[in-house]
Amino acid sequence: MFALSLASAAPAQPAAREDAGRAIVIGQSYALASTVLGDLRRINVYLPDHYADPTRTFPVLFLLDGGEHEDFHHVTGLAQINAAYGQGQELIVVGIEGVDRKHDLTSPATNPADRKRLPTSGGADDYRRFLKDELKPWVAARYRTNGHSALMGESLAGLFVAETLLRAPLSFDDYIIVSPSLWWNQGGLAGEAKADLQRAKFAGARAWIAFDDPPPPAEEAQRDRARQDRLEAAFREADPPGLTWTVTRPGETHGGIYHPAVLQAFRALYGPPAS
Repeated sequence: MFALSLASAAPAQPAAREDAGRAIVIGQSYALASTVLGDLRRINVYLPDHYADPTRTFPVLFLLDGGEHEDFHHVTGLAQINAAYGQGQELIVVGIEGVDRKHDLTSPATNPADRKRLPTSGGADDYRRFLKDELKPWVAARYRTNGHSALMGESLAGLFVAETLLRAPLSFDDYIIVSPSLWWNQGGLAGEAKADLQRAKFAGARAWIAFDDPPPPAEEAQRDRARQDRLEAAFREADPPGLTWTVTRPGETHGGIYHPAVLQAFRALYGPPAS
């Protein structure tokens, strides 16, 4: 019986072997030569789940601070989840990796303290020309876009997006501005916003602005809140034709606002079509 039991037992199975693994790929990365900037810029591109359908076209989100070690992974994930199960539109996300963001994202300051704080500042006009005149055509030539574009950024990048909306409003269709660094140049952008809005010509642009809640009761936090209120008042008082704008306060500090604000913006701007 004992020998029979051994003979009839199932043969031992070979131990399972681990495979070598595979890369998880969410996009493609390119080095784009810029004549305007005089150097190479790293561009990361995420294509939505249904991009393989040759009959479909998609809006494009241009993401500042869009490097692999910046905000590219976070924002592409939010874009994907917003579009999951038909809840929103799918987006092409084009991330522009930062090089010297203190230079690229700021206009020249007249305030000596701010110039000392960011000694390489002042390159925003050239960076804006790079985005509008070089990067946008590069993307349009390579991908099935539907012609609708958005620019998004947070902190200094949010300041840059706000300035682009106010001073070069035809550059993009949508502007997603998160916790902008309104302190730059002693709050000059907020102070000049009403006049900028009254001069600007908008053609159906949309602005989504999310302000952080500065932690009280520090004096700088109070100044930050005053600048935010002044910018919001400028939009309300100017009420420029052709511009749809929203100001929201998600109840987050500067360090925690990006994710909740961006998901709100995606749902508001790129939600499902109205039934």
